[in-house]
Amino acid sequence: MQVDLLSPWWIRDVEIPSRLVLAPMAGVSVQAFRRQGRRFGAGLVCSEMVSCAGLQHGNERTLGYLRIASDERPLAVQIFGSEPGVMAEAASMVEDAGADLVDINFGCPVRKVTKTGAGATLLEDPERACAVVAAVTDAVSVPVTVKMRRGLANGSRSCLDLGPRLVDAGAESLTLHPRSAKQMYTGEADHSLTAELVEQVDVPVIASGDVTSRARAQAILATTGAAAVMVGRAAQGNPWALREIVEGDAGPPTREEVVAELILFMRETVRELGEHRSTGFLKKFYGWYLGRGRFPRPFKQELVQLETLDEVEARLLAAAPGAAEILAGLEADQPDGEDDVVLDLPISIYGGG
Repeated sequence: MQVDLLSPWWIRDVEIPSRLVLAPMAGVSVQAFRRQGRRFGAGLVCSEMVSCAGLQHGNERTLGYLRIASDERPLAVQIFGSEPGVMAEAASMVEDAGADLVDINFGCPVRKVTKTGAGATLLEDPERACAVVAAVTDAVSVPVTVKMRRGLANGSRSCLDLGPRLVDAGAESLTLHPRSAKQMYTGEADHSLTAELVEQVDVPVIASGDVTSRARAQAILATTGAAAVMVGRAAQGNPWALREIVEGDAGPPTREEVVAELILFMRETVRELGEHRSTGFLKKFYGWYLGRGRFPRPFKQELVQLETLDEVEARLLAAAPGAAEILAGLEADQPDGEDDVVLDLPISIYGGG
């Protein structure tokens, strides 16, 4: 069965224009990444995880995650924590910032998150998990969604026990990455669990895990009955993968297209994070963009050694001079940012020192 990935679907009254969702990824899902994802076909984009404790304490860097641009909507802002009251307060701030959805993370397997009782740990604490969802649902008027893994241990089926209870508590959509927290990103995602979850709940289920191509997306949607697929690592430095998944027959980008998108990403990241933070943050993206046989490996290493982003940009344009014209066209289509929502906070907090 072929599923039209460009067909719209809904989470309550939020219309999502394609069946591809761009995953929330820590240290990746900045505004520039999300806006790019929307341009390349993602129907819904997600912020990286936002600490509810950071929001409660007014942490400047955490508040910076709540910068929302009009061209990235619909947008889900994902929060994590384990205290229902604190999560409710954070969700209210997220709604005030203009998020279309509040997403709750019950899937992060990273130790610094799970040791606080948040993330995937809540899969084994169903009473608290449901209390969190209920508190957040009561605090906001926008739909509340939950992203989870199958459970903490390999072979766990906790997600199937917990999923219906989360819906009863108020969740209006569930995303399942059917790997265990112990697996991290090894092995394969077991989408037979996704199909079981779809049968158990009457809200849209988003299938996450191993969505790397249009063929794979179609197969997962056809065999699970999920409403949409979520793409994560496959989109890092490779927005063309999103276009291939939703439209098909998308050829590989030229070197000039790669350089133009990378430079635009760099400039937009500087606008959001400031020069100081962006210089280190962007280094991992060089390999993601320039890999896959697009440029020789030593070229990426050369860029990492350069001291300023101006030097990086100049070296990129020297390697692909035709990128300048493509870049000019991309920048001409960018919104001016006047509609960005920043909770009435000064832009200086995003400079990162």
